[in-house]
Amino acid sequence: MATASVSATHPQTEAQESWVPMIAIAFGQVIMSFNVASLPVALGGMVQSFNVPPTTVATGIVAYSMLVAGFVMLGAKLNQRYGALKVFRAAVLVFGIAQVLMTFSPNATFMIAAQALCGAAGAVIVPSLVALIAENYRGRQQATALGALGSARAGAGVAAFLVGGILGTYIGWRPAFGILIVLSAIVLLLSLRLKPDEGRSDVQIDMVGVVLAAVAIVLISFGFNNLNQWGLGLARPGAPFSLLGLSPAPVMIVVGIVLGQAFLSWTHRRQAAGGTPLLPLEVIDSPQERAAVYAMFSVVALEAALNFSVPLYIQIVQGRSALATTVAMLPFNLTVFFAAMLIVRFYDRLTPRQIGRYGFSLCTIALLWLAFVVRNDWSAVPVLIGLVLFGIGQGSLVTLLFNVLVTSSPKKIAGDVGSLRGTTNNLAAAVGTAVAGALLVGLLSAAVLRNIADNPVLPPELQAQVDLDNINFVSNDRLESVMAGTSATAEQVAEAVRVNTEARLRALKIGLLIMAGLAFLTIIPAGRLPNYIPGEIPDDQPPRENGNA
Repeated sequence: MATASVSATHPQTEAQESWVPMIAIAFGQVIMSFNVASLPVALGGMVQSFNVPPTTVATGIVAYSMLVAGFVMLGAKLNQRYGALKVFRAAVLVFGIAQVLMTFSPNATFMIAAQALCGAAGAVIVPSLVALIAENYRGRQQATALGALGSARAGAGVAAFLVGGILGTYIGWRPAFGILIVLSAIVLLLSLRLKPDEGRSDVQIDMVGVVLAAVAIVLISFGFNNLNQWGLGLARPGAPFSLLGLSPAPVMIVVGIVLGQAFLSWTHRRQAAGGTPLLPLEVIDSPQERAAVYAMFSVVALEAALNFSVPLYIQIVQGRSALATTVAMLPFNLTVFFAAMLIVRFYDRLTPRQIGRYGFSLCTIALLWLAFVVRNDWSAVPVLIGLVLFGIGQGSLVTLLFNVLVTSSPKKIAGDVGSLRGTTNNLAAAVGTAVAGALLVGLLSAAVLRNIADNPVLPPELQAQVDLDNINFVSNDRLESVMAGTSATAEQVAEAVRVNTEARLRALKIGLLIMAGLAFLTIIPAGRLPNYIPGEIPDDQPPRENGNA
């Protein structure tokens, strides 16, 4: 697909629109991002309130992301058919109701259900944000608005860690989600300043495509989320059923990928027959756009994995407060926020290909650095340096890749670009969180079993008194209390604590090295990003070819 050059789309002088509508749009992003960023901060509080392992709380994150990813393309069509503003308001209302359920959840099941309802609302809000920006802004203001949307996402993450950390430490985890009830009401009031748009009754909704896409994404997300509990290959005792002895988790992932391919094939056939596809192929019909999607998936998955891993170690392993998580993660989140906003200033000097390569190179270096310097103190200066470097790369890439997709597509399918972004971001968040949990627990289990296999201090008789089939992350205090219920001597308890401490740190280091490997591999698709300077969303006429594309 051809891309629009800045010179072809920017007049020398442009009418400046009020930024008040952008506040409503940005806060629509804020309520979603604040919600999902608050979950890792509330990890310790929820584990204690609901008496569940941390991976169960992670299921809430996966449920939210899974629902957004699975139904955001349907959300885009609802925006087109009924009008982005009307649908946006209805979805924000549903989101506020979901936060009421979240705030007063009596158990983990209600919490997960509340996050699923938030995800259903988010599936509609995500594409409406891009459509509303396209409706309210043009030219340089539009590029700035898109950057502000990325900054709002990062800013909400900063606010979630600050507010959630302070409230979680001194009051509890619930008030942080209660704030979102009020914010949802504020967004509804601010939406009165948005320009009204008319829906298009001729827009058809491809229900076959909806089913194929949703089932594929749900199976992939659910499969990754249960890899550790159900088994990576052979079925474990925790699996609900087995398929000829195989775990259902990898089978779900494979079937989900097959259904994803079936969705693309169905979309090609429907569009060739003159029907309206669920996702117009124009948004991914060039190698550059597909490269942007691959790169976006990678960087969001890396962010989700890091955002889950750090609170896991601080709150569960070290037994520290939510405020300690805030202190550790604040430099990272602040860096993401400012990088997402300031990278726009480099669009006139660096091409997306250059920024993409530099960004993923920086992420790779940062993760390698963290793998070598991390110990048990997340506030150490070398660790903070690594988090800041990763934040610069991550914040720059998220804004850039979104802008690449938007500037490559006609305005009339801006909502579809938003849905593609939502599908990619949230599937990546679900997979990144699920894989981080499964990977770290798997590495921990392997390290513990290896260290105690021939350990003379921990004989088989003692090991038989502990459930080694469900090894998970616990603090040393929790381990000591478990060992107190066995026949272990003081020396054996101390040895078990030592093994646990070393295994946890080794699992984290290997996990960070694997993440660095993913970041390094993504430099390849980043090298296929276009060489044009991002500009305005093209109009509905075919844009001119850019000589650098």
